Amino acid sequence: MAEQKPSEGFTAKRIKIIADHREVPSGVVHELTQLGVEVEARQLSVGDFILSDRVGIERKSVGDFLQSIVDKRLLSQAKQLGETFERPVLILEGKSLYSRRAIHPNAIRGALAALAVDLNIPILPTRDEKETALILVAIARREQVEEAREVSIRGEPKGLTLPEQQRFVVEGLPGVSAVLAKRLLEYFGAVERVMSASGDELQQVHGIGPEKTREIKRVLRAEYEAKAS
Repeated sequence: MAEQKPSEGFTAKRIKIIADHREVPSGVVHELTQLGVEVEARQLSVGDFILSDRVGIERKSVGDFLQSIVDKRLLSQAKQLGETFERPVLILEGKSLYSRRAIHPNAIRGALAALAVDLNIPILPTRDEKETALILVAIARREQVEEAREVSIRGEPKGLTLPEQQRFVVEGLPGVSAVLAKRLLEYFGAVERVMSASGDELQQVHGIGPEKTREIKRVLRAEYEAKAS
């Protein structure tokens, strides 16, 4: 029997993954394309990969993970990930977690415990970029093929149902992911009410903080200035 290629079995239905543009030079994106995955590069405000309308991935090498403990970025980034995606996941890539830097092992264990218990974010360890790509494909396949979930509705708007069109419009607001668009519409009930909501009202929705509110209001209130062609 012929040996199965790595991409076979993954791509009966072609899988799509949205990657932050900073991930494009990485070996992960290269491995994904080798597996036959459609990779769309975007500037993501939160996370490194989007695998469905509910799953967002933060990928950290062991070195970056340890540095983010030192400079206290880790928990704030993880909190934002959890506020943006219904199913946030942290991929921890690499080896020698406890021996690369002069960080007490208890600090590392404490950070891992806070992620898993306080923020309810699963941590998936991988050895390298290739294994990270395989994990991404496995999750994306479950979401897109088995669960028939969309990656993002901000693509081709033709043929969308009315709820999809409504989410498409709201997701165009700055910092609003597919998950946040759904939350906003469920809270306010209509696109018009989302657009006319006050800053305080917007912040009643989980995942919409003061900074995101300011950006949304800035876009909605600014006068349009067409650039000369």
